[in-house]
Amino acid sequence: MPQSLFDLTGRRALVTGSSQGIGLALARGLAAAGAEVVLNGRDTAKLDAAAATLGARTLAFDVTDHAAARAAVDAFEAEVGPIDILVNNAGMQFRTPLEEFPADAFERLLRTNVSSVFNVGQACARHMIARGRGHIINIASVQTALARPGIAPYTATKGAVGNLTKGMATDWAKYGLNCNAIAPGYFDTPLNAALVADPAFSAWLEKRTPAGRWGKVEELVGACVFLASDAASFVNGHVLYVDGGITASL
Repeated sequence: MPQSLFDLTGRRALVTGSSQGIGLALARGLAAAGAEVVLNGRDTAKLDAAAATLGARTLAFDVTDHAAARAAVDAFEAEVGPIDILVNNAGMQFRTPLEEFPADAFERLLRTNVSSVFNVGQACARHMIARGRGHIINIASVQTALARPGIAPYTATKGAVGNLTKGMATDWAKYGLNCNAIAPGYFDTPLNAALVADPAFSAWLEKRTPAGRWGKVEELVGACVFLASDAASFVNGHVLYVDGGITASL
C-alpha cells in the first residue's frame, strides 16, 4: 500500500523547460514512476533529442506568452487527453550588481520565472478544475528565502514563485488541486555552469552547505514524485526545500 501511493501509472505530466538540466531530470523521474511525460521548450531540436531518450511526447510553446500557453494546452487536452500533473520548471538567471542591472534583463526574468508559472498554471488549472483533480508543482529556489549579491531580481522572482504557489493552493485546493513548490539549493546544472567552474565559489558552497557539496539533479526526483502523487493528497501551498540544509544553517 505505501508504495502504491507513489505510483503515477496512468497519469500524464507536462514539464516546462525540460530539454535539459533539472526539467529533464524531473521528467525522467516522473516517467520512471509510471507517468506519461510531455516535454516543453522553445528549442525544438533540443526538445526532440531529449524526448527521444525518454520516448516522450513534446509540446513546444513559449511559456512567457499567455495566449500561446493557453492555446497549446487547450489543443493538447482536446487532441490527446488530460494533463494530470504540471511541473512549472522553465526559468533563467542573470547575474550583475543590482545598481547596474539592466531593466530589460529584469523584465525577462519576470516573464520567464514568474509570468510563465501564471500562464501555464492557469491554462492547465482550467482543465484540472473541471475534472476535480490535478497536481501543480512550481520550481522555486533557495532564493525564495535567501539572497546573494548580484542576483536581486532573480531572488525577487523566486520569492514571487513561492507566494504564487501559496495563492494557487488558496484558490484551487477547494477544486481538488494540489499546488506546491520545490525549492532546490545549489545543483550542478547548465544554469549554474559558471559557478560550478569557479573553484572559489565551489569552496564557499561546500563550506556553507551542511551536506558539504553540490546537489545532483537526480536528488530532486523524490520530492517531485511525492508532490505529484497520492502520497501528497493533503499537502497544499507548501514549499519543499531540497538544499542539503543550506536554509537551515547560518
